[in-house]
Amino acid sequence: MANSCLQFSGFMVSCIGWIGIIIATATNDWVVTCKYGMNTCKKMDELGAKGLWAECVISTALYHCISLTQILDLPAYIQTSRALMVIASILGLPAVALVLVSMPCINLGNEPESAKNRRSVVGGILVLLVAMCGIVSTVWFPIGAHHEQGLMSFGFSLYAGWVGSAFCLLGGCMISCCSADSPAQYNENRFYYSKQGAVSTPPGSANHAKSAHV
Repeated sequence: MANSCLQFSGFMVSCIGWIGIIIATATNDWVVTCKYGMNTCKKMDELGAKGLWAECVISTALYHCISLTQILDLPAYIQTSRALMVIASILGLPAVALVLVSMPCINLGNEPESAKNRRSVVGGILVLLVAMCGIVSTVWFPIGAHHEQGLMSFGFSLYAGWVGSAFCLLGGCMISCCSADSPAQYNENRFYYSKQGAVSTPPGSANHAKSAHV
């Protein structure tokens, strides 16, 4: 029962984290850039925002974005972060699906419990891969943007990526830990019960008793 609750909690946490990864991938408010100083740019109304797909100019009367379509001319940190976030968003779907069909309340035919456990472990590993891709992207991108454009602050998309990566990391660990096969414990001196409820000993025990009298 405890493992089932832990697995369900990990599944819900992973879903929330995956949604955060998708939001971070789809939006462009990763970092807020400024040519002078943050307070000066706010007074002059000349703030900029940069994400994986576009670079925007933010002001009171204007919000204009320029798409980053020149893939070969983009810095390495943008190309790598873009690829990792896309991979994380795609991997999240089979990861969540595998964990979902591994729930104790869902049965696919007469499959053994070990098959469900293996499927759940694979799903947990995929969720951890999603978390790793998100962590690398959301850490590398602001560092690269800072070296390229100087002063900045973090945007909403970056916070969504951090929270999503942390949730996926936590959910993947919970799923993987609670999906281990429990070793079956066998007792050598088992008793066999007949239909009438009488206790009978296995054949090997009778032979052992005869040899003991001899």
